[in-house]
Amino acid sequence: MSDYKQKFGKEGEEIALAHLISKKYKILAKNYRYGRSEIDIIAQDGDLIVFVEVKIRETDAYGLPEEAVSTAKMNKMAEGAEGYLLENDIHAECRYDIVSIIKNQYKTDVKHFVDAFWPGLY
Repeated sequence: MSDYKQKFGKEGEEIALAHLISKKYKILAKNYRYGRSEIDIIAQDGDLIVFVEVKIRETDAYGLPEEAVSTAKMNKMAEGAEGYLLENDIHAECRYDIVSIIKNQYKTDVKHFVDAFWPGLY
């Protein structure tokens, strides 16, 4: 992955973090890895543990950022979520959100899809 893409991805994660914090989410982990899975952000919203995938693009010319979350990615997130819950002995309900960002020199649009998907249903 190019340096530019890595920096742009990190910028997206920082934008998503700021958004979640503004919504009073408690941030539990960033870039959590379990086996071959990675979860961008793990947060707490009330009693729920929220596993967040962040997608950022400069334009929607090739599709919306949230459309890039594949079934395979959803399943990998579920594996990581299970690992996080087990490692931390957490027995709470959880959900999967997507924070979709379009950022370029003209605008920064952030969309937060709450309860965006349920792994295993696709």
